[in-house]
Amino acid sequence: MGSELNLGQMFVAGFLGREVEADHWLARSLAEDRLGGVILFSRNVDGSVQNIESPRQLKQLIAGLCQFAAIPPLVAIDQEGGKICRLAPKNGFLPSRSAAELAAEGVAATARAAECMAAELAEYGINLNFAPVVDLNLNPDNPIIGRYQRSFGADPAQVVAHARAYIEAHHRRGIGCCLKHFPGHGSAGSDSHLGFVDTTAQWQAIELEPYRQILAAGYADGIMTAHLINRRLDPSGLPATLSPAMVTGQLRQELGFGGVVFSDDMQMRAISAGWPYAEAVQRAVLAGVDVVVVGNNLSPTEHAVREGIEAIEALLDSGRIEPQRIQCSLARIARFKAMIAGQQPWNFPAPPTTWS
Repeated sequence: MGSELNLGQMFVAGFLGREVEADHWLARSLAEDRLGGVILFSRNVDGSVQNIESPRQLKQLIAGLCQFAAIPPLVAIDQEGGKICRLAPKNGFLPSRSAAELAAEGVAATARAAECMAAELAEYGINLNFAPVVDLNLNPDNPIIGRYQRSFGADPAQVVAHARAYIEAHHRRGIGCCLKHFPGHGSAGSDSHLGFVDTTAQWQAIELEPYRQILAAGYADGIMTAHLINRRLDPSGLPATLSPAMVTGQLRQELGFGGVVFSDDMQMRAISAGWPYAEAVQRAVLAGVDVVVVGNNLSPTEHAVREGIEAIEALLDSGRIEPQRIQCSLARIARFKAMIAGQQPWNFPAPPTTWS
């Protein structure tokens, strides 16, 4: 059953290398497995260059990748601004500012900064930014959000205003966005890159408010799940990425999100320490995730996409998931790509003529 579907579209994968030739595993995956997209990183965990060393090299890399693809791929990056910046000024790219710095100056500053950022991404062929962060800054000591100034603030209305300016600037350049990290990472006291994070005690219901308001305005791009345990939303103790209660129940049914659900990197310790990779992929898909992200930055491997496809095929062959459920994911991904390509309108209101 799985062979009849383009299951590779349900994966975005990272890779090692500043150029990709026809015999590279990624080129084969884009052509044969119909890999849905790639994610680019500037550095490996050891500090060496992973994908990005200069503007010219980046443009050549992306153009080459797109030539290998049987289906136009998502070309994704985490370009939030400030310290979370894959296109670094030291490598010849434009400087950027953090969410916290922009929030201090007002929405107009975010709109201008996002316009410059989106123009730069479009110039190189990047069509998906895993941003903006809509986590509320409820814990300034948070080691992965507050510490890096990734939040626009603690007030949902302020976060929503800045996020909308950010999203609309990207849309004008044909770039999709991905809100993160659902259902809220701002109150957490530890980092899911390093292990399990339980936010049950700290999490507040107000952390859903940015999603509620942005979705109510018609947003239908992407949302990234967090690898966070929250027993107030799922008593079973599963992290959000693997939780049917949080992804299908909360995000799809209660908040009414109809866009693409992306997982956070499945190689992060919060997932890899608890589940074998194939099982984690299956659990994520059963929870309602549409696209599995494998950064290949923390634990590089050439086999993640093929093993992930086989894990979904096993779900289909065993009857644990219906083909219609997978077809719904593929349809959402196709619609998102059509929006990026300008073949369908963005499901979001036109921006105001001025920002205050």
